[in-house]
Amino acid sequence: AIHGDLGLISKNDIIIALSNSGETEEIIKLLPALKRLNCTLIAITGNVKSTLAIRSNFVLDVGVKKEAGGNGLLPTSSTTAMLAMGDALVVAYLELNGFKDDVFARNHPGGSIGRKLLTTIGDVMHTGDQIPIVYENSNLSTVISEMTQKRLGVTLIVDKKKHLKGIITDGDLRRMIEQKKDVSKICARDLSNSFPKYLEQTNLATEAVQLMDKHSITSLVVSKNGQKIDGLIHLHDLLKAGII
Repeated sequence: AIHGDLGLISKNDIIIALSNSGETEEIIKLLPALKRLNCTLIAITGNVKSTLAIRSNFVLDVGVKKEAGGNGLLPTSSTTAMLAMGDALVVAYLELNGFKDDVFARNHPGGSIGRKLLTTIGDVMHTGDQIPIVYENSNLSTVISEMTQKRLGVTLIVDKKKHLKGIITDGDLRRMIEQKKDVSKICARDLSNSFPKYLEQTNLATEAVQLMDKHSITSLVVSKNGQKIDGLIHLHDLLKAGII
C-alpha cells in the first residue's frame, strides 16, 4: 500500500485495519500517512495494547485465549473472531442506514433470498381456464370431473355472477364418500364446509406459504375482495418456484 495503493484513500476516509497482533509491519507503516489524511481509524485486533490499538480512534477487541489447532500457532480461532466482528459491523451499519429487504432483493434477484423477496403470488398463480370452478348447483359428477381435469386437488364454487362462494377439496369428497351419502342429491354447495382463504396477487409468495402453514391447507384463492377470482395458487406452485 505504501508503494502507490495509498492513493486510493481520500481525506477523512474511515479505515478499518485488521491485525491479530496489532503489530503487522505493513499496517504500522501506513499509520503516519493515514493520520496526515485525517482518516478515522478503527482497529480490529486481538491485542488492545498493541501499536495499532494505541494509534487508532476506535478499537474492537477480538482477542482469543488460544488458537484451535496447530499447537496454538495456526490462525483459527482468531480469524473466526475477526469474521464474526466483521459481520456484526455490517449488520450494525445496515440497521443505522435503514437497509430494507426490498433493496437486498433488487441487488440479488438471482439468488434464493432475492427470489423469495421479489416473487409475488401473481407470478406463480393459475389463471383463466387453469382454475377449477363449478357453480353452486353443479352435481357431484361435474365437481369430480372439474377437479380431475385441473389436477389441483380443489375446485372453487361460484354463483351465477361468478362470485366466490366456497371451495371443495379432495378431502371433502373422501369424507362424503365415507359417510355413504346419497350422491344423486348432492350438489356443489352441499360439499363446501368453509369459505376459502385468499390473498391478493400483489402479496409476496412467501405470505402464501405462511398462510397455508397457519391453516394447514395446500391452496389459496387469489382475490382482492373475496368475491372476484383472480387466480388460484397451490403449494406445489410455490415448491416449483423455489419459494419453499
